[in-house]
Amino acid sequence: MPDILTKNEIINYLSGDTEPDRLFRLANEKRKQIFGDKIFLYGFVYFSTFCRNNCNFCYFRKDNDIVRYRKTKEEALDIAVKLAESGVSLIDLTMGEDPVFHGDDFESAVFIIRNLKKLGVPVMVSAGVADKKIIDLFYEAGADWYALYQETHNRQLFAKLRTGQSYDERMECKLYAGQKGMLIEEGILSGAGEDDEDLAESIIQMGAIGASQIRVMSFIPQRGSPMETFKGGDRIREYKTIALMRLLYPKALIPASCDIDGVSGLRNRILAGANVVTSVIPPGSGLMGVARSTMDVDEGGRTFGAVQAVLEEMGLAPASREEYKSYIGGLK
Repeated sequence: MPDILTKNEIINYLSGDTEPDRLFRLANEKRKQIFGDKIFLYGFVYFSTFCRNNCNFCYFRKDNDIVRYRKTKEEALDIAVKLAESGVSLIDLTMGEDPVFHGDDFESAVFIIRNLKKLGVPVMVSAGVADKKIIDLFYEAGADWYALYQETHNRQLFAKLRTGQSYDERMECKLYAGQKGMLIEEGILSGAGEDDEDLAESIIQMGAIGASQIRVMSFIPQRGSPMETFKGGDRIREYKTIALMRLLYPKALIPASCDIDGVSGLRNRILAGANVVTSVIPPGSGLMGVARSTMDVDEGGRTFGAVQAVLEEMGLAPASREEYKSYIGGLK
């Protein structure tokens, strides 16, 4: 397989016209060549499920009648510190576009970032679309990453998924974070109404904007959302997308999320080329996931130890925080 694939070649792999087993084998070999037997683990702190947006695919959309929570900065920091102590490489601070936190200039998020950085813990901020002055505050507080998913790079589909939101504003926000000096994570959905050409274009665009971490997640229909009756994403298509991203962007960080199929779904994603496990959540924390809000959380199935056990069965191991810091230092 050539190092550079054309858009038509990407589409052919996605469409099923070519056998996926070879694709997965090549992608896994490329992952091992770059990263050896080490996998990075991310702790996940979804500290507010309130949101001002009405994304048609999201369980936490503003108009969905669900029970929500908003953690205090002290509660969120305590959970984050315990996750860091468990051994994760990074803490992902995630929230909906909560009007309260947006209204106070994200004082809670800045507080948590500063305290985690004092402990030497890398931090990713997933706070939605924010003003430039807020991104400046995140950067000055020490945030390493800004995560903001476009979901699709088809503008018409974007308008259907992210109702009432600006494609350009969302894109410009993450690009500004990159210009400030933060690493960018970009992400897309698979199975949310896109076709193979759309997916191929997204794979290309994620590389074109210089995202250092790129992810794809199979769409999971959410109770109470306008897309509740959608079929949902095909997993083989997601694995193919991971593999193609690995082959096109060998040094990229590519997640396998516990948020789709729990820890049982990690193996296939890693064998397709993923080198990060995301959404490690401690039981009893009162936190929720995103695509699968409660899967494996209170049962302790999404802890560092549970993920480590899966990795060890595969002959792999969690990378140390110092190994992770060294790697992302080379990306900046």
